[in-house]
Amino acid sequence: MLSDFRHPVRAQQGDVSEGDFMTGSKAMIVAGLLAALALNASAARAQDMLGSYVARISERDHQASDGYPLRSAAQMVRQDRANWHKFRRRDADDQGDPWFRGNDDRAQLERMLERGGAMSSATRRAIVNGEPLIEVDVYPNSVRVSILED
Repeated sequence: MLSDFRHPVRAQQGDVSEGDFMTGSKAMIVAGLLAALALNASAARAQDMLGSYVARISERDHQASDGYPLRSAAQMVRQDRANWHKFRRRDADDQGDPWFRGNDDRAQLERMLERGGAMSSATRRAIVNGEPLIEVDVYPNSVRVSILED
């Protein structure tokens, strides 16, 4: 009924304290702002992405161009890009990219791949021990590698 409705005038009479009302309102505002910030942060991260490419890390990517075996996943992904851009040794699943054409660019790629967060330990193992299909998401100062097919 209407008698149960808490009217602001009654709040002055002691039914509901003004502090309780303000605390609830402030909590709602803070929750709304936090949700908006979280959405904006994820949108900003998505906007920062320059693009991505797909590559098969095959046996030829497990060896340096002069024949010695590579030991790390970062080296193998770098070699895949050298095979694509410099040596034109391409796997059927490989896609091109506009970021890693030069040797200095590929050296930077390897450094970014060695950072924490660039790929999981499971992804590193899959690259070193097999021939997975990977996707590389490229950002201005980092990369993120994921397995599409093991």
